[in-house]
Amino acid sequence: MKMLLRLLIFPLFWLPLLLHSQSQTIRGQVLDQQSESPLIGATIQLLVETDAPPVGAMTDADGRFVLRNVPVGRQVLQLSYLGYEPMQVPNILVTAGKEVQLNLRMQEAFAALGEVVINGRADKDKPVNELATISARQFDTEQVLRYSGGRNDVAKMVANFAGVAANNDARNDIIIRGNSPTGVLWRLEGIPIPNPNHYSTLGTTGGPVSALNPNLIATSDFLTGAFPAEYGNAMAGVFDIALRTGNKDRPEFTAQLGAFSGIEALAEGPLNRKNNGSYVVAFRNSFTELASAVGLNFGTQATPKYRDLSFNVDFGNAKAGKFSFFGIGGWSTIDFLAAELDTTDLFANPNENAYNTSKFGVLGLKHNLLLNDHAYVRSIASVSYSGNTYQSDDLLIDDGQPFRTNDVQDDAVTYRLSSFYNTKINKRLTLRAGALAQIFTLDTRYDTRFSTPDFDGDGKPDWWTQRDFDGAFSLLEAYGQAQYRLSERLTLNAGLHGLYFDQIDELALEPRGAVNWQFAPKNTLSLGYGMHHQNQPLPVFLYREQLPDGSSIPTNKDLGFTRSQHLVLGYDLKPGANWRIKAEAYYQWLDDVPVDATPSSFSMLNSGADFIFPERGSLLNTGTGTNYGFELTIEKFFSRGWYGLFSLSLFEARYQGSDGVERSTAFNGQYVANALAGREFALGSTGRRFFTLDTKLTAAGGRPYTPVNLEASRAAGKEVLYEGQAFSQRLDPYFRWDVKLGMRVNSRHRKLSQTFFLDFQNVTNHRNIFAMRYNTVRQEIGRVDQIGFFPDILYRVEF
Repeated sequence: MKMLLRLLIFPLFWLPLLLHSQSQTIRGQVLDQQSESPLIGATIQLLVETDAPPVGAMTDADGRFVLRNVPVGRQVLQLSYLGYEPMQVPNILVTAGKEVQLNLRMQEAFAALGEVVINGRADKDKPVNELATISARQFDTEQVLRYSGGRNDVAKMVANFAGVAANNDARNDIIIRGNSPTGVLWRLEGIPIPNPNHYSTLGTTGGPVSALNPNLIATSDFLTGAFPAEYGNAMAGVFDIALRTGNKDRPEFTAQLGAFSGIEALAEGPLNRKNNGSYVVAFRNSFTELASAVGLNFGTQATPKYRDLSFNVDFGNAKAGKFSFFGIGGWSTIDFLAAELDTTDLFANPNENAYNTSKFGVLGLKHNLLLNDHAYVRSIASVSYSGNTYQSDDLLIDDGQPFRTNDVQDDAVTYRLSSFYNTKINKRLTLRAGALAQIFTLDTRYDTRFSTPDFDGDGKPDWWTQRDFDGAFSLLEAYGQAQYRLSERLTLNAGLHGLYFDQIDELALEPRGAVNWQFAPKNTLSLGYGMHHQNQPLPVFLYREQLPDGSSIPTNKDLGFTRSQHLVLGYDLKPGANWRIKAEAYYQWLDDVPVDATPSSFSMLNSGADFIFPERGSLLNTGTGTNYGFELTIEKFFSRGWYGLFSLSLFEARYQGSDGVERSTAFNGQYVANALAGREFALGSTGRRFFTLDTKLTAAGGRPYTPVNLEASRAAGKEVLYEGQAFSQRLDPYFRWDVKLGMRVNSRHRKLSQTFFLDFQNVTNHRNIFAMRYNTVRQEIGRVDQIGFFPDILYRVEF
């Protein structure tokens, strides 16, 4: 604990040494929102106090601008350009240690305008993708860093938004509108990527620790339903992550320490100044080994070790177009060695040794070619790897000697090529069409003798191959979509997406559409519909069913897509310049869901929130499900030193298995409410030092669960559930209060800034239940709790 206190106090010794104001530089580029062509001669003005000297600039031939001598603190930019809707960009955080890089897009005015200044604001609630007009919003690095309880994790951060529920405190799997986490699609720089989390396993979308570094993320999109036509093979939600570019003028460095995100070093700077190129690269190593030494609980008694590397190299503009080379990679390992029985340990088994290693990586080359002032082609080629190994040894079967019971080896290499053509026909009509090809090469094998029969009569369970595949398969997608502005207040989006999977020789066509009507200056109605298909998680698709002689055969290889139809009605009200009230009601139909061939309560809609998938064979696409609900968001964007966010989700998630009985799904929590607020206090009159206070309250309904059959579990020596009573009982409601304190200081003489956060998570140490499980040692049903009180830290220095 002394070591922890030193780590917490050390940054505070710096603060008295930094005593004066500082200025910084804002750089950026201004593009047309639809065509992404540079706007030459746009005016950018810093809104300053009346007695301060004016700061302004005009964009050059590449749409770039530079504002120098910008005071540190929160700033506002005003943009204007002939024939375009003027806009303001508020809440730009300027620090002494790092120049600000902005990518701004302006909308062409529907009617011809002179160059006038209107106090219009950049819509912080609207997504970056202009074709996503319903159930979508943007997020940025500052939000990930600012919100209390987020652990510097993008997935944890979006759990504050309406329609999203976190599955548990020890992992970042998210439940979107009652859907399984397997329905989430991750995209990086416009192309799908494997699960970007440490300790990921085949087919999952979450994990205990994120490998996505928020310090490299640009403003990105998060979508929760009725997606535009360019998104495919997903039913629940989409993370559309964009990477930022490095500083194009001078080298900059960042060092950071976080309890969960680890120890980090980041460097960025110019590359080929003639073409305005840049680079940014960051490496992180886990801090958990040190933290476990001082007794901090991460949900397991074992010590997690992990590291990741991220980079983005922008080669700048050239005659052949603009190229960038990007990548992300992660490695993680953890060993559970006969862990002592502990009800706070979410993962370990006291009767076995377990060894887990996970690796993944993505390399991509992105090319953007402007064909003219209204059209461009964007292409991305990538290769990715994801793999994990898992072995477990039982310590009871062979008189205390390690007896290998599970051996898993997964290695997947995927080649992807994506390209689309975008053209702005006129100020009313924008068209986009593209295709995505994915070629998967997979070598996976899962051998187990956990609770398997004794075929050779030696008194011990024998091996059974549950999964064995070494081959390749393809997933092809194509789409076309259009946005048409019927009037200045009425916009129509329509598209068609096609999905083909060669393993089942199945083609799915998916219509998508949305209409947005601003029927009053501050009021907008939206209506969206989307049909979505998704192939089955590979551990289920490749499952091999055991035969009486001990051999096994694949019995799920003919499973087709699961289909979802999503209908969303939305209303937006902007009562003030920095306020937003949003309400959405939705209904989602799901069919072609894999269920058992014989009557049972099983459905794939309940899977995907853990490291493993159900061991079920001979499944059929005959199950159904429905999700419906209402969402409310009241948000005050950061201005005048404070922000606030209230989100409420009321939902119902139901399904039918092959027994025809309608039940709650495993994710039917029925309600989630979040209340967040934060205040920034200036210390002194220089505008250089700030104290921050953030807080968050979360209340959520308890998740349904299937009760344990105690007598059958004792007889079998493992947990056995009452399958006929699936999800008939409910865990206690969830409650958590987080409080975050912070300090931001800019150096007196140097371009250096420091940030320090102390995040008290679950400050009331509320006992939130995670599950009711059968304890094989005590032979009784025990309660497993989630993580209690946890103080997270983050210290960052930029120079």
